[in-house]
Amino acid sequence: MTSSVALQTEPAPISACTVARDVQNFDLLIEDMETELGEAWGDLSFEDANAYLSQPDASDLQFIAVAVDNSDESNLTLVGDVIGRAKDAGVKVILIAEDVSPIALHQLLKLGADDFVPYPLPEGALHDSIERINKPAEIAEAVQLPETVEAPIVTAGPIGTNDGVVLPVHGLAGGAGASTFAVNLAWELATVEKKSEVTVCLLDLDFQFGSSSTYLDLPRRDAVLEMLSDIESMDDAVFRSTLLTFNDKLQVLTAPADMIPLDMIGPEEIEKLVNTARRNFDYVIIDMPSTLVQWTETVLGMSDVYFGLLELDLRSAQNTLRMIRALKSEDLPYEKIRYVLNRAPKFTDLSGKSRAKRMAESLDISIELHMPDGGKQVAQSCDHGLPLVDTAAKNPLRKEIAKLAQSLHETNLAEATG
Repeated sequence: MTSSVALQTEPAPISACTVARDVQNFDLLIEDMETELGEAWGDLSFEDANAYLSQPDASDLQFIAVAVDNSDESNLTLVGDVIGRAKDAGVKVILIAEDVSPIALHQLLKLGADDFVPYPLPEGALHDSIERINKPAEIAEAVQLPETVEAPIVTAGPIGTNDGVVLPVHGLAGGAGASTFAVNLAWELATVEKKSEVTVCLLDLDFQFGSSSTYLDLPRRDAVLEMLSDIESMDDAVFRSTLLTFNDKLQVLTAPADMIPLDMIGPEEIEKLVNTARRNFDYVIIDMPSTLVQWTETVLGMSDVYFGLLELDLRSAQNTLRMIRALKSEDLPYEKIRYVLNRAPKFTDLSGKSRAKRMAESLDISIELHMPDGGKQVAQSCDHGLPLVDTAAKNPLRKEIAKLAQSLHETNLAEATG
């Protein structure tokens, strides 16, 4: 009996908890919690968490992982109470979210969550998140989102000495995926070289409905509108100070915080803006508004390749035909447009491939790029504010965009070296 008593051990102290409506819906989170903490973690419902976090013992927790999905959006008050009680108790909060709308996600983050990880969890994401929240306060302050600090002046690369490649992206129909394509192409170009630095700038010129800031989880700043209102006095330093940095590699000019008329900026101002970006970066990706404006001609003329995104439907075909006619009537270089068929038929879809071929023949165009349907993962990536490579690296759409970025970079290097 004595020996059996000696073998008994005290239960491991609980250092963290998951909080969810049903943690079994987040099996990857369970696996990662076991990997990081072994048996030293527990599971609570939202109601139980509120009661437990009100007790003095709750302050012994290192963190709680609050897991929510779209079913929890109708009860955000309860979730917010849990986050609030945790903050009052001095407990760190990691928010795990799946299929949650951007508005709901923004509300939860504003309540005081210390970190956010999308679900399904990327490899090692929970481990990295735990490390981030455990960093000393002075380090944590240095990595806060740009909402709380002025964006730093971009210093990557020599100022005003480049002759960058201009690559506008124009959606020829609403919802064709132009912004998603532009954001992910910009990121793939920014990371195309592993050993040397490639400087890339993403300009969101859709002043009314631009979503690049949403897709990269960047704030919209008043400084953008201030710069656009006085482009005549803008220099390289002012331009760089208006940009926001995404993951230390990509520089972004977001759309203004307020909706402004597209014709508020004239062709001369747009020309100066694009030329300034071209002088300071190797690649300039421009997310264009779908509406044709006076300065569309300016950007088309300055572009090296002008991507036109369309889908395999009648509205895309009609819009493409109308745009070609408009450009031809003004003797504009419509041949610069490189047509991209988004959500293209799969290799085995012979009927779809035949329809795409007939569409190209009827429009008298060549559809050079066929981008596969990335499915639900694309929308999840956009809602989480991350490029596809960070949330679904093996997604077929991400793979094709990566191939395109590699091809563009190799072609540019070949031309640069003669």
